[in-house]
Amino acid sequence: MKNKFLNAMVIFTTLSAVSPAFGESFYDHIKFVNPIPQPNINVNYETRTSMPPQKVSLTKNNIQNQFAIAFDRFKQCNVKASYNDYKILIETMQPNDYAYMVITEKMAAIGFFDLSDLSASKIENKDYSTFLVDDIQKFYFPIKKLKKNDEIYLAEIFSNITYNDQSKEATAELIKNTDLLTKSDYANYIAALGYLKSNDILSASKYINQAIAMNNENLNYKKLKAEILVQGKNPKDALEIVNYLKKQNMYSMEFSRKINATEQYILYKAAKKDAEKNYHLGYYYYFEKEYAKSIRALQNASMNKKKTPKEVYSLLSRVYFDTRDFEKALDNAQKARKLDGSNSMALEVLGDLAAREKDYKNALKFYKDASDKDKKNPDAMVKTAQIYQKTGAEKKALEIYTKILKAYTNCYIAYYEVALYDKSKEKDYLKKAVAINRDFKDGWIDLARIEIGLKNYNNAKEYLSIANYIDENDFRYYYYQGLIFKAEGFKDDAKYNFKKSLLINPDYAPAKEELSI
Repeated sequence: MKNKFLNAMVIFTTLSAVSPAFGESFYDHIKFVNPIPQPNINVNYETRTSMPPQKVSLTKNNIQNQFAIAFDRFKQCNVKASYNDYKILIETMQPNDYAYMVITEKMAAIGFFDLSDLSASKIENKDYSTFLVDDIQKFYFPIKKLKKNDEIYLAEIFSNITYNDQSKEATAELIKNTDLLTKSDYANYIAALGYLKSNDILSASKYINQAIAMNNENLNYKKLKAEILVQGKNPKDALEIVNYLKKQNMYSMEFSRKINATEQYILYKAAKKDAEKNYHLGYYYYFEKEYAKSIRALQNASMNKKKTPKEVYSLLSRVYFDTRDFEKALDNAQKARKLDGSNSMALEVLGDLAAREKDYKNALKFYKDASDKDKKNPDAMVKTAQIYQKTGAEKKALEIYTKILKAYTNCYIAYYEVALYDKSKEKDYLKKAVAINRDFKDGWIDLARIEIGLKNYNNAKEYLSIANYIDENDFRYYYYQGLIFKAEGFKDDAKYNFKKSLLINPDYAPAKEELSI
């Protein structure tokens, strides 16, 4: 028996992180307004054809190709065909809530609101999808539902502005459509986007203000206004909007990341000195998970040691740690601490390095110091609690997690850890954890564990397929797959999965027990 949900996950390998393009100099021509990532697969676009609208179990390559075809057509302004391709994909792929959540967001980002609604309507379990769907609505959706023809028309304008270097022509065409601009906030947003791309800041300001006047709840409109303001005479005015965005209750990690990236982009544009610009640019790339570009910008920021912002070294230490270059992480964290002993990020990285070496005494000291220096960031508090867990102080750890959840309702790690400690809250809190961070592998695996215990094997398979998409080399995935096969009477498949679990982690005792090793 094969996992019927696995193929649906492959669609998302065609999308990579947003990658603003560089112009003649390192940062003069950074473009921030393109919300759509580029496909990351090698496909011969000239020979491909659209998938037929039939109910089939799509293969890995078919799913990749169909999504890439639709996106390529969108970029080429063949928007009607793109719309139809995406609709076929939503209606024919194997049902999978995680897949629908991702598609719901991607469709809203390019203005296919009907398809976003269609994908959201297919999500079966609302327990872990409500946060994300609500955030998508709050961030992207217009106040009034567009007619399909208007939605397609505006998507064509958006495509030409964003991908076809026709911002002036496309915007000029749109503003002739006074009826649509009068009734649609989203049409005014698109006009503002086009004028910004054409460097007509006054006109961009006019239309984004009209969009916001019609729909003051849309956060993407506010984000674009900040990007417009930062191009004007008083770029720091944009920071007021960023502060507003940061105060909104955005529960899902993806939208928190978008807002943090926006803040760093605004600070980059507002900065006067090259070192400061490069520091904020490096931070922007860090939030976009473009780590190589982040390091490059931060290295440029540190070229003149006398003018280097002291925060550069702490951020470099974090990027190097996250990319597993631990020697450079240590070197930069020590530099940062020498320059500023109260730098919480550097202290946290030093704690991470100590914890990695199982030096829990020093790790606890660094994490507690980091938490004391920055009381607005729960990360150091979470790590403090985790060290208490590792050293057997479970009660102390639980007190910290409970304190975190009272102040930070979107801290998925705290929900996860409390779930494992308190069985009465286990399932509900695990669902909250993955609702906040849909890519949190451990949460999906533990949900699968619970469902296996309840003999709900189909639910367990779905959760495991998500975990496998996030990390196909997690030994626990194969162990739990083995338990499912064993329960369903497929002894050979069970044995194969237990062995594969041990290939990845030879010391995993539960798999050894199943194989009587």
